[in-house]
Amino acid sequence: MGKITGFMEYERVEEGYKPVPERLKHYKEFVIGLDDAQAKVQGARCMDCGTPFCNSGCPVNNIIPDFNDLVYRQDWQNAFAVLDSTNNFPEFTGRICPAPCEAACTLNVNDDAVGIKSLEHAIIDRAWEHGWVKARPARIRTGKKVAVVGSGPAGMAAAQQLARVGHDVTLFEKNDRIGGLLRYGIPDFKMEKSHIDKRAEQMKAEGVTIRTGVMIGTLPKDSKVINWAKESITPEQLQKDFDAVLLAGGAEQSRDLPVPGRDLDGVHFAMEFLPQQNKVNAGDKLKGQLTASGKHVIVIGGGDTGSDCVGTSNRHGAASVTQFELMPQPPEEENRPMTWPYWPYKLRTSSSHEEGCERAFAIATKEIIGDGKKVTGLKTVHVEFKDGKFVEIAGTEKEYKADLVLLAMGFVSPVASILEGFGVDKDARGNAKATTEFSNGYATNVAKVFAAGDMRRGQSLVVWAIREGRQAARSVDEFLMGFSDLPR
Repeated sequence: MGKITGFMEYERVEEGYKPVPERLKHYKEFVIGLDDAQAKVQGARCMDCGTPFCNSGCPVNNIIPDFNDLVYRQDWQNAFAVLDSTNNFPEFTGRICPAPCEAACTLNVNDDAVGIKSLEHAIIDRAWEHGWVKARPARIRTGKKVAVVGSGPAGMAAAQQLARVGHDVTLFEKNDRIGGLLRYGIPDFKMEKSHIDKRAEQMKAEGVTIRTGVMIGTLPKDSKVINWAKESITPEQLQKDFDAVLLAGGAEQSRDLPVPGRDLDGVHFAMEFLPQQNKVNAGDKLKGQLTASGKHVIVIGGGDTGSDCVGTSNRHGAASVTQFELMPQPPEEENRPMTWPYWPYKLRTSSSHEEGCERAFAIATKEIIGDGKKVTGLKTVHVEFKDGKFVEIAGTEKEYKADLVLLAMGFVSPVASILEGFGVDKDARGNAKATTEFSNGYATNVAKVFAAGDMRRGQSLVVWAIREGRQAARSVDEFLMGFSDLPR
């Protein structure tokens, strides 16, 4: 694929970033995509490797060598057709996916992988620019009604697929806009929300009814899960009104930090912090917005959510930002012979880290301290992993100053009350119990109720959510019609 000797002739071409001082002044995207000449070179590096591990490394099984070759030949419209055949929303994955396909690239065994993610980004942006992305409404309606609960990437993908085969699909979202964590978790500087809005309009043109501000079931009174619902519908009513129900909500229950001082003012979950800025960016008025302006910020959790807190805090004008990670610092380069083609363990530095952040590894919080009401700092200790548990290292105790502490340690499960409302069995981790087998895949123990995405598999990637939404749509279609032409 590409140019036969291209991988020997050309170096990997990276997307560019606008300068840090410039991008810290706004919440717009700042990635500079590949131009035609750069994309052609990147496509030329794709090897004729015989077994394209990138295909299986990609959860949606994008046909990567084919669109790489088409970009090399500058046949952008057919490159889009290939990409669109497996991925409903390449503008999402091309921006925020960590690209497991690149880790699996054969060239990555001993060289820099092909920049697959940057090519995906380039293809879909050109497709929107040239009007190749069009609504595909079904020519024949089945008369079957499907409710999809949760409008993140899993719910959106499933709703779109089901509408395209003629079902009457209603997409329910408890918040005021669709998108799930794409809307109210991912900062705008990583993915502007106009991309979700354009897909929403496409889905409406394909026959999807979108109902926002509708809570299915109830949330516990003490829940910290964001919820801007204005009305509610019982699970019983939904099951009565629809021929099938797909639960595609997120794993929204944040992992907490049970240490002394947790209840002090100024200690918040990341998902109390990030959504507020996204709402402000959308033009909403908020009273008493939680802000990092002028504060010493500690972010506990070293993953993507923590990184998003870092970038947002810097844009607020934080006095300082420090990010804690319980695990030891990974090596800067992975051991490729040991890990390829799987996701490697190595140090990852995000664009938000580069904007200004101190990072502390192998560190645990022993206590959150304050003046009796408000947080003023943290007591910490360094740890090492021994005999299956973390052990404190004597003499490494330290205090950090903090005015704002953000808990970004991941998500443990979906909101339990939603699953209980439907009577859905849960697995050991509290997720909806449903298999992905070909026969009756994604079906729960409750008749005509299915589950997919983070609600079924737990906290995961946007590309896995799209995959599960697509596969669950096929299972729902097969359940309703006895067969399905949808791709699995």
